[in-house]
Amino acid sequence: MTTVEKQLKAAPRRYGYILTITAITLFLLYWSSSAIDFSKVDEKGIAIAEGIIKGLLQPDLSLFNLTKQSVPYLLVETLAIAFLGTIVGAILSIPFAFLAASNIVPKPVAWLTRLLLIIIRTIPALVYGLMFIRVTGPGPFAGVLTVGITSIGMLSKLYVDAIEELDTKVLESMTSIGCSTFEKIRYGIVPQLLSIFMSVTIYRFDMNMRDAATLGLVGAGGIGAPLMFAMRSYRWNQVGSILIGLVILILIIELFSNWLRAKLVKG
Repeated sequence: MTTVEKQLKAAPRRYGYILTITAITLFLLYWSSSAIDFSKVDEKGIAIAEGIIKGLLQPDLSLFNLTKQSVPYLLVETLAIAFLGTIVGAILSIPFAFLAASNIVPKPVAWLTRLLLIIIRTIPALVYGLMFIRVTGPGPFAGVLTVGITSIGMLSKLYVDAIEELDTKVLESMTSIGCSTFEKIRYGIVPQLLSIFMSVTIYRFDMNMRDAATLGLVGAGGIGAPLMFAMRSYRWNQVGSILIGLVILILIIELFSNWLRAKLVKG
């Protein structure tokens, strides 16, 4: 008998704990499934599902032109909203992250900042979009502001984790040889944080691309509004064209962002 087998047999058998967790999980599954009502799936719903599938299989290729109402133009607009919003969110997240890091600022300041970040993360993106549309009017600018604000909550949280895991021994060594504060920031802090910050920001951009596509549903620019109008008018061929273009763009961004983040992580 190997050492691993001996350790497994000697481990305590917590059957009560396992049974309790299993019972809670089964109860939650049963309770959640009770919300499913198949009786409301009528012939009209099945017809709509068939229309969506036919639209995906027979897309309207005339939308792939170079006009301002074409799928490529709207995809580029959606990409621009996600990119600029991510940049805005990343820049604003840096001061919030340092204010929320308990190893840099006093703990009361850090907890207050973290509470503010929790509040920012709690509000859904569509709610931000509706608020900014009232302020700036419908269009891409409202989408950029929405993406920027919603990015702050997640980016700041992940930035804080990186800041709190800083190798302080490097800073202590630089202090012992008489380095200035600027030199410690430039050569001791920035190299440790830059790759992590960039990797997290790229990951958030990947998420913001999906958010920017849905923000068009409330009038915040991008491809969401034409998608909504096409679905409301049951033009499934146009829906298929928009969805195919959106899927291709997101796949390209996913592959590129994964490659770039892998490069950053590996140095």
